[in-house]
Amino acid sequence: MSELTVHSWVERALPEMTADLRRLVELETPSDDTTLLSSGITAIERWLTERLGEPGERRLHDGAKYGDALEVAYPGTAPGTVLVLCHYDTVWPEGTLTDWPFTVDGDRASGPGAFDMKLGLVQAVWALRCLGELGMPRPTVRLLLNGDEEIGSPVARPIIERLSKDTLATLVCEASADGALKTVRKGVGLFDVTVTGVESHAGLDPDAGASAIHELARLVEQIAALGDRDRGTTVNVGLVEGGTGRNVVAGSATCGIDVRVSEPGEMARIDAAFAGLRTVDGRASVTVEGEWNRPPMVRNARSDELFDIAERIAADAGWDLGQVSVGGASDGNFVAALGRPVLDGLGAVGGGAHARHEHVLLSHVPGRTALIAGLLMALADS
Repeated sequence: MSELTVHSWVERALPEMTADLRRLVELETPSDDTTLLSSGITAIERWLTERLGEPGERRLHDGAKYGDALEVAYPGTAPGTVLVLCHYDTVWPEGTLTDWPFTVDGDRASGPGAFDMKLGLVQAVWALRCLGELGMPRPTVRLLLNGDEEIGSPVARPIIERLSKDTLATLVCEASADGALKTVRKGVGLFDVTVTGVESHAGLDPDAGASAIHELARLVEQIAALGDRDRGTTVNVGLVEGGTGRNVVAGSATCGIDVRVSEPGEMARIDAAFAGLRTVDGRASVTVEGEWNRPPMVRNARSDELFDIAERIAADAGWDLGQVSVGGASDGNFVAALGRPVLDGLGAVGGGAHARHEHVLLSHVPGRTALIAGLLMALADS
C-alpha cells in the first residue's frame, strides 16, 4: 500500500486522535509530583493497551523520587528494532487545568502539555496502530515513556543509552520547530555558584565583614563573559539570591546559571573556568555545584541518512521537510552523543512550549503521523 493510503487512514482517524490528545492532556503529570506521575503513567499504559493491545515485553523502571519510565516492545514483521522516545511529564503544576482546560478552536488545540509533548505520544501510537491495521511491515518498536525529561532525565538517561545500542534508529517524538525536524541541539549545563563571606553590622563595623554579595557581583561579570556566540555557547545567570538584611554585610550569596553549548569541547572550557573562579577578598570563598544536564546533539552520518529518508517520505506526500538547529535539549541528545542514528522533532506542529499559549495545529497531525509510519516502513526495508 502507498504512503497516500497511510495518510488517508490517519486522516480518517483524526477525530479519535484528537480525543486521545484530550485524554492525555487531562492527565496532569508535572515533573515534580511523583503521585500524579504514577497515576498518569498507569492511565497511559491502560490507553496504550486499548490502542495497540498487549505488548510483547513490558518493564516499569522505578523512578524513586522521580517519575517512572515505562518500556514496552511491540514485535515487528521485519528484522531489527527501532527505539521511540516520548516523555509524559510536563512543566505545568497540579491545578493548571482548572483555569486552562483542553480546548479546540478550529485547527488549534490547546492545553498544558499538548505541544510538549503529549501529541507526539499520540502520533507515535497511532502510527503503530495504522501499520498494524493496514498490514504494513515494520521492525520491532520499543517505546520508552519517561516522566523525568523536563528535569534532565536522571532516571531515563542510562535506560536510553542502553536501549539505543544496536538499534536501526531512535525516533524522538518531541515537538517540531514549525514543522522542521531538530537535527542539532545544544548541550545544557545547570550550575550554582555560591560565595561564603563574613557577616558584620553594615553601620557599626562594616570593615569586619566580607560581603558575599559584592564578591558574587564581580564573579557574575566573569561568568557572563564565558559566553561565546561564535561557538554557539550562551551563559545565562538567571537567579541571584543572598544576604539577610540591608544593614548586614552579606555572609552568603548564590547565583543559578544555565549554560548552552553547541560544541562538546566547550564543556571542558566552561568546567575549567568555573574551577578557576576566585574571590578578591581572601576572607570569602567560592564553591561551584552542578553538572551537565545533557551533551550537545551533533550531526553524524547515520542520522543524516535518516533525515534523507524522512525528507523523501515527506516529498512523496507533497510537502517539504526542513531541519533546524535549536537551543533546547531533549533525550535525543544522549543518543547522538554516542554517535548513534537519531531523528528528533517528529512530534507536533504548533508552538508555545512552556507557555500559556502552548498549542498544536490539528491539520498537521495526519501528515506527521504518516511520516512516523513511513519511517518505520522504510526501516523495515533496510
